[in-house]
Amino acid sequence: MKTQVIGALALAGSMVFNTAVANETVSVVGSSSVSPIMEVLGETYANSHDVVVEVQGPGSSAGIRAAHDGSSDLGMSSRDLKSSEKADNIKEVVIARDGIAVVVHNNNPVSNLTKEQVSQIYKGEVTNWNQVGGENKPIVVATRDTASGTRGAFEDIMSLKKKINGVKVSAISQRAQVASGNGQLKTIVANNPFAIGYISLGSVDNSVKPLAIDNHKPSIEAIKAGEYSVQRPFLVVYKEGRPSKAALEFLKWIHTPQAQNIVTEKGFISVK
Repeated sequence: MKTQVIGALALAGSMVFNTAVANETVSVVGSSSVSPIMEVLGETYANSHDVVVEVQGPGSSAGIRAAHDGSSDLGMSSRDLKSSEKADNIKEVVIARDGIAVVVHNNNPVSNLTKEQVSQIYKGEVTNWNQVGGENKPIVVATRDTASGTRGAFEDIMSLKKKINGVKVSAISQRAQVASGNGQLKTIVANNPFAIGYISLGSVDNSVKPLAIDNHKPSIEAIKAGEYSVQRPFLVVYKEGRPSKAALEFLKWIHTPQAQNIVTEKGFISVK
């Protein structure tokens, strides 16, 4: 009997991709920024392989923990691993690169900020748009939750860390509105004329306005040229000896021209 094609299913808050009654399941857990491209890659791979690729996006920190404790085959992170998260048996594979776009409402007249200005806004040192060339209106700052890889990368790039009692902590203002994902943060900015936020470049659409940073607009071309510096890696992380053969074959496939073309088509930067 021919294997029945059942397509993509959504199960219990995760995305499960398979085109067959598969013999293998590959579990991938982590970054909500990496999840959308991983879902497409998983679905494409499952179209021609006898596997299920199950993707869940609770955040980069959760993905790295899942790799450490072996609760998933592969973890996803949209930031570099912290020194405390590194280990000899934890392997990191860059599958794509992504820009982080600083976004405002479409009606905001501001089109360019320096890195220093962005940092001052997020620290709460600059609180009115007229301080950076905009209207005399208070700035509404939106950020991601502390488990977000996008936030972690953004804090590193924009120098938004401070030391308290010898411990590095976030310097982002406590008054900032906190969003749980790219979609929610984008909605906050799209609905508030005075808001500012940051999202994955691949998530930018016409509902928000991406700003130039230091006179360089966020784009794949600008990132490849080294002009737009607000960027980070998309990592797959795994514990040596934990992933199944099917998971490692899927990870190997992600670096093929077919998969990397998908990465580019979805607005990210290929690594091959």
